[in-house]
Amino acid sequence: MAVRQKEVRVAWVGRTSTEEHQDPRQSLLRQLERSKIALPESWVVACHFYDVESGRLELERRGQKTNYERFDIPIARDGGIADLLAESAQASSRRFDVVICESMARIARKMYETLSVERQLEDAGVAVFASNEPILLTGGRAQQILQRRINQSVAEFEVLNMLEQSWGGTCTHVREGYNIGKPPYGYKAKKFRHPNPVKAEKGLTKTRLEPDGERAATVALIVKWRYHEKLGLDTIAERLNADLEAHPPPEPPGGRRARGAWSKSAVAEIVKNPKYTGYQVYNRRARRSRGGRSVVNPPEMWVWSVEPAHEPLTTKWMFDELTQRAADKRGSRDGADPNSHPATVRTYPYRGRLLCLCGRRMNGHHTRGRRYYRCWPRNNNRGRMDRFADHPATVYIREELVTDAVEDAFNECLFGTARLQRLMADIDQSDDGQGSRDSATRTQLQRRLNDVVRKQDNLLRQAEDLDPEDPFGQALRDRFNALVTQRDEITSEMTQLDERTKQAPIAITSADLASVELLSHLTLNLHRAPADLQARLYDLTKLAVHLDHETGSATVHITLPADQLDEVEAAAQAVAAVNTRPEPVPSTITHVSIGVDAVRAPGAIRTHTGRVLNPLPLPLGYGGLTVLQSIPVRCGLERLGYR
Repeated sequence: MAVRQKEVRVAWVGRTSTEEHQDPRQSLLRQLERSKIALPESWVVACHFYDVESGRLELERRGQKTNYERFDIPIARDGGIADLLAESAQASSRRFDVVICESMARIARKMYETLSVERQLEDAGVAVFASNEPILLTGGRAQQILQRRINQSVAEFEVLNMLEQSWGGTCTHVREGYNIGKPPYGYKAKKFRHPNPVKAEKGLTKTRLEPDGERAATVALIVKWRYHEKLGLDTIAERLNADLEAHPPPEPPGGRRARGAWSKSAVAEIVKNPKYTGYQVYNRRARRSRGGRSVVNPPEMWVWSVEPAHEPLTTKWMFDELTQRAADKRGSRDGADPNSHPATVRTYPYRGRLLCLCGRRMNGHHTRGRRYYRCWPRNNNRGRMDRFADHPATVYIREELVTDAVEDAFNECLFGTARLQRLMADIDQSDDGQGSRDSATRTQLQRRLNDVVRKQDNLLRQAEDLDPEDPFGQALRDRFNALVTQRDEITSEMTQLDERTKQAPIAITSADLASVELLSHLTLNLHRAPADLQARLYDLTKLAVHLDHETGSATVHITLPADQLDEVEAAAQAVAAVNTRPEPVPSTITHVSIGVDAVRAPGAIRTHTGRVLNPLPLPLGYGGLTVLQSIPVRCGLERLGYR
């Protein structure tokens, strides 16, 4: 065995963290000195292997950094841990017989990684020793191994315990509203005296966020374009780049990656950053854990401040809606221009606006001279078809029939001469019916509750003078307990009904439809309107058509923004100027609904949304089958409470 030779060649292994935690130069010199002191007299250090890096890295990522070059370390370096393992496998040219370190934790902080290194060296016939363990050349090694494993366990416990305590302190720091790292675009750091007097004397501070002038205004403008105009990230970036003085682009840390212009990713980072809601948020990315490659953490792992900590540039509910919209809009571009692909020969006006029941956007398809929209899950969900097990193979609908439905919705609910009468008639019917049902249900529940209370009072009067051991008294108590259970169930139903009533849309009156009456009486001809005019009108009114292949129905959503009435009017006038229209395609009719939602934009008056509540001509096909139904058109209106 090599360790029994008269002279033993030793390879010393050292490791230290970065300068954030200790002085690498002094640490490595100390480790080498302690290792030499522990060596027997005939043992000689022949080579030195050391790294300046975290000991919690995976073994395959160790020894690849060059941080050691930044420090004036007076120790000749023969490589890192990876070089040590590589040379140990070459028995003929190996320069050492054994390996020594200050402690096994210097090889790696994780026991699994330490054992892996130990096993590789032992397989190559190289023994591993540590200066804080006895170096036994004779006899058994059981005591040495026991002490080593105890030391390794304690070392790993200390690391994990320190990390957990540090994490807890960081979370407390964030929950109190203090910022970590560089302020996001639109904010600047406002320094505060450190609450710890000792640290305050050293000049340490804590920071919160405050709006940063024109950059904060740019963030608010980005959110406005994204939420109210539903613009894509590329379109927003182009608008910002048109005036870089008013909208200065963000600067990355260090400035080396600065582009001097807005990019799609820069806009996306602003839209996705929850700090603009006024809350302090941490742990959105795992920069050091989970592989250390800036992995995006799921929202449930984020750490939020208890309450808003700085001035918001958007609202929490708006941020939540934008997050959901981003998932729904993913992969869809803005504008009505043809796709930039050289093979593109046509455009589809309802691209990104026609949604299947499964939540997927229906894509345009041209065959036999007609344009269709179809939902075909198998086309881009290969290997994941279990998500659409109940979905037909294909759901499709002809474009001209969608246009008929959309055109009738605009003409009857927004620009028709009898729009208010039709809307209000359906509102009264809908509201009165639902309100009457809720009132009748609550009256019935109250009557049942009163009856149960009366029965309980009767039982109590009968049981007042009875002996506790009387069988009749016991039966009365059992009956009373059953009535208690019944009363609790009725009370729970009444509570749920009251809660549902509170959340129900507020009834709309004719005064709420004032913005509808500001529009002219027009007749739109969407069939012959150019694609750019249709796209403009659809963008302003946030048109969306939801198709339900199970019931053979569709819902057309139209939003009338109160702060853009003039633009809606101009777009509609341009479409109405197209006076010619082809003969309608003979077809049967399926179920479509029309209605109006009321929403509110920040700083604007109440707006109204046209949403189709009932039938328009719209044949729907799926899986080779066409669903046909004939129902007359009816308009409706629903009012949503303020957010």
